[in-house]
Amino acid sequence: MRILPVLCALLLLVLQGVTGLSPARASAQDCERRGGFCSHRSCPPGIGRVGLCSEQEFCCRMRWYP
Repeated sequence: MRILPVLCALLLLVLQGVTGLSPARASAQDCERRGGFCSHRSCPPGIGRVGLCSEQEFCCRMRWYP
């Protein structure tokens, strides 16, 4: 039973690398397909961050967007 916590910790480390659990990195075209736009440094007020376009640009879109 001592190995169970070790296995759980190892499983969590493996799952952190899964694409679905990490922030979405995409190009500007992928961001536009999701209904968003790329913004430098931060998203405007009232607009939510939904991913990354590049290291310095965020993919932003309206919070109520379906």
